[in-house]
Amino acid sequence: MLLEKKTAVVYGAGAIGTAVAQAFAREGAAVFLAGRRLAAAEVAAESVREAGSGAVHAAELDVRDERAVEEHADSVLQATGRIDVSFNAVGHDHFQGIAIADLSPRQFVDPLTERMLGQFLTARAAARRMSDQGSGVIIMITATPARMAIPLMASFAPACAAMEALARTLAAEVGPRGVRVVCLRSAGSPESPGLQLAFEAQATTLGTTAAQIQQSIEDEIMLRRMPSLREVADMAAVMASDRASAMTATVVNLTAGSIAD
Repeated sequence: MLLEKKTAVVYGAGAIGTAVAQAFAREGAAVFLAGRRLAAAEVAAESVREAGSGAVHAAELDVRDERAVEEHADSVLQATGRIDVSFNAVGHDHFQGIAIADLSPRQFVDPLTERMLGQFLTARAAARRMSDQGSGVIIMITATPARMAIPLMASFAPACAAMEALARTLAAEVGPRGVRVVCLRSAGSPESPGLQLAFEAQATTLGTTAAQIQQSIEDEIMLRRMPSLREVADMAAVMASDRASAMTATVVNLTAGSIAD
């Protein structure tokens, strides 16, 4: 198993976080799954237990709360003695389907700030503890708008680009201490409720349907489909493992051919 005897923290009990936690558990990791609502985190944790062989723990946590993030990281460290993997899959409300020219300053700034604050706090917590132990992997997930000129992405596209820049900068700082930082860039997975909501918002603005929006996107992808949650999660497990030990400060292309690198 790729992650046997590893300790992984997964922030976010939504579709992506749950899928990644399942993949980590399948590969033998002890998983600490944190969600904004404990009930949702516990439901996700139960699905992880059914999918994998590693131990799973659920906790309630707001990744925008600095003190709570630090205390949670300390509790994981006290329980296991180390943190080997940190993966932040927390989603935040953001405005899609609205032209930038029609946004208010708050509509642009608030989602960008919330998303980056959570990424910063969880990455910082992991970087501090991993640097002390001399090893570890910090993983973030972004999306195609980080690189592609897609209309009606509002602050989501700048947030994705900022996340990738954060990962590169952090990698340069913690690399000498044996810590890797990697981004996964996905084209979005059709099973994700958040993506379907985004399609619906865009469809309303453009006077079409969510299904037509999805089809138009898939028609432009080399593989004529988006990556599944399982594919994204499996790659997260590979990146978290020693099989990817030479990879850092990079973005893994999981866009099914939306972007050619």
